[in-house]
Amino acid sequence: MTSRKILVTSALPYANGEIHLGHLLEYIQTDIWVRFQKMMGNECHYVCADDAHGTPIMLKANELGITPEALIKDVSERHQADFKDFFIGFSQYHSTHSHENKTISADIYNQLNAAGYIKTRTISQAFDPEKQMFLPDRFIKGDCPKCGAVEQYGDNCEVCGATYSSTELNNAKSAISGATPITKDSEHYFFDLPQFEAQLKEWTNAGHLQDEVSNKLAEWFEQGLKQWDISRDAPYFGFQIPGVEGKYFYVWLDAPIGYMASFKKLCNEQAIDFDEYFNKDSKTELYHFIGKDIVYFHALFWPAMLMGSNYRTPNAIFAHGFLTVNGQKMSKSRGTFIQARTYLESLNP
Repeated sequence: MTSRKILVTSALPYANGEIHLGHLLEYIQTDIWVRFQKMMGNECHYVCADDAHGTPIMLKANELGITPEALIKDVSERHQADFKDFFIGFSQYHSTHSHENKTISADIYNQLNAAGYIKTRTISQAFDPEKQMFLPDRFIKGDCPKCGAVEQYGDNCEVCGATYSSTELNNAKSAISGATPITKDSEHYFFDLPQFEAQLKEWTNAGHLQDEVSNKLAEWFEQGLKQWDISRDAPYFGFQIPGVEGKYFYVWLDAPIGYMASFKKLCNEQAIDFDEYFNKDSKTELYHFIGKDIVYFHALFWPAMLMGSNYRTPNAIFAHGFLTVNGQKMSKSRGTFIQARTYLESLNP
């Protein structure tokens, strides 16, 4: 029996917080699967990285009076110490803030752009007049326009479940400065996901996903796929869009490319053929382990980006549910949130 060549990833932990038991569920699940493949004599590489870009990281660094680079370096060291002490056996653990990721992200973007999959249009967004920056939905709070619940985020209400745009919030305030946001126009760059509808319908029903996930995606197809906003305005901690001043890749564009970048670093260190794993006709296998909350990104945007830039698509995506305490999602505010380090201080991993 010939040995299989397999590349496996887990979702990238965000670089502004600690590893907790909800994260570990996934890494342990993946690690067991990888150990099994190796015991079967297969060549199996397990890569991951810190997801290091975005507004929250920029703001957290400001608050601490350090650079974003210093923040992500400190967090990465703590993350890697936690994983090591839980015996998670990564082949490579990297960061999305790396030259490998910058290069591959620019390459994928340029290919998508050349093929006509990138569109631009002007949009109106909430803007903080004090901080002089556009506000992501998570940094606007106000009263839900549907049920009136107070202190809700700018994209959805945690009380009634309604989704809306941040401009619809009543009594909106910037969560950064407390100022009342104003509306300001800006040109944004979009990945034209609807162009991939036929290919994605075929891919999502070809056995790459659990039935429940395929069924969920069918609902999104029914609603109609939308263009995906992949740009953010300065100030922003991330990679600048090639050839465009003051515009940066939205964190979710370069995060999944971080899987490729982490593997690229491993390839460079161990003389593995990167193209053998990622070219369009690859006979190797690619698997992603993720939580159900990021299915949309991994099962629609990610395969479409790969299709549009002439790379291979994953063999399968394995999605899991959340770790719950008393039937509810782990929560810091309810005191049911357990960090990896807290567990290690009291119990044997």
